[in-house]
Amino acid sequence: MLAWEVTRPGPIETGPIEAVTREIPEPGPEEVLVRVRACGVCRTDLHVAEGDLPPHLPKVTPGHEIVGEVVRQGHRFAPGERVGVAWLRHTCGMCAYCRRGAENLCPSSLYTGWDADGGYAEYAVAPEAYVYALPGDRPDVEVAPLLCAGIIGYRALRRSALPPGGRLGIWGFGGSAHLAAQIALAEGARVHVFTRAKAARELALRLGADSAQDSFDPAPEPLDSAIIFAPAGELVPAALRRLDRGGTLAIAGIHLTDVPILEYQDDLFQERQLRSVTSNTRADGEEFLRLADRLGLEVTVTPYALDQADQALADLAGDRVNGAAVLVPGLDAGQAPPRGTPTTG
Repeated sequence: MLAWEVTRPGPIETGPIEAVTREIPEPGPEEVLVRVRACGVCRTDLHVAEGDLPPHLPKVTPGHEIVGEVVRQGHRFAPGERVGVAWLRHTCGMCAYCRRGAENLCPSSLYTGWDADGGYAEYAVAPEAYVYALPGDRPDVEVAPLLCAGIIGYRALRRSALPPGGRLGIWGFGGSAHLAAQIALAEGARVHVFTRAKAARELALRLGADSAQDSFDPAPEPLDSAIIFAPAGELVPAALRRLDRGGTLAIAGIHLTDVPILEYQDDLFQERQLRSVTSNTRADGEEFLRLADRLGLEVTVTPYALDQADQALADLAGDRVNGAAVLVPGLDAGQAPPRGTPTTG
């Protein structure tokens, strides 16, 4: 089968990932073998490829937004069923965090596309207990981004403590942010987007955002809550200073560049809060997938052939992807749009 592996982590322009031919993997006990039908391209994959998050498995295959078809059944799923494989793939179930329902904080947690091979391939294996059932008829290419971008965006939104009818600021407007924004809008929030990408600002306004401006522009009004999706630490003081008294800022990414020195009086005083977001629980995923189905979230995607994975990551790094990039095995490279061209799903 065709698969991509991180051969030499480094800047994406140096070619850190390589296409290789591998044997179809064999599922272990309590695992299922899945034929990949679509795999979203997440910024975390870029961090793994570039070494910001050094791979835990040598020559790991990235990808953790997998929509696929069960080939070899386990106990929960029959052959032919459509399933989703996401970032979280193992927790111990016994530590204090797991016992209190915070399995996202489990010290023994393992992750798809980091600790084990992921979905930049024609086939993948996954622990059956961490696989999501995917009913419904939404196209595979639109479902894939829901499995990480959507789930993490949802957890970040809840961590931002947005009050009913509140004012939300979003920094960065890619795959995760454009889904979280739709949930906030559906729940009655006013949403203000801050991003340097002109196409992303246009998408935000089309989806119903109240405003869209550059990353360091003034906010149209004081914010109750904010989320930073871009991995840029310099945005932290900018977002904090746009919060109203008692506001909360959530940082959604697994990696962030260094944060400048904060000024207590300007950035944190008056009970402003700063929160991180760490992975997700399976309950988060199940809750979000039900909500996404009920709300009919619009998923903006750019499809790429599987053999264009390196281009997809380069486009993501260069802010040339509007919405979410998705790899599609079997898609001919000639059928995919030219680099940076958005396709709305």
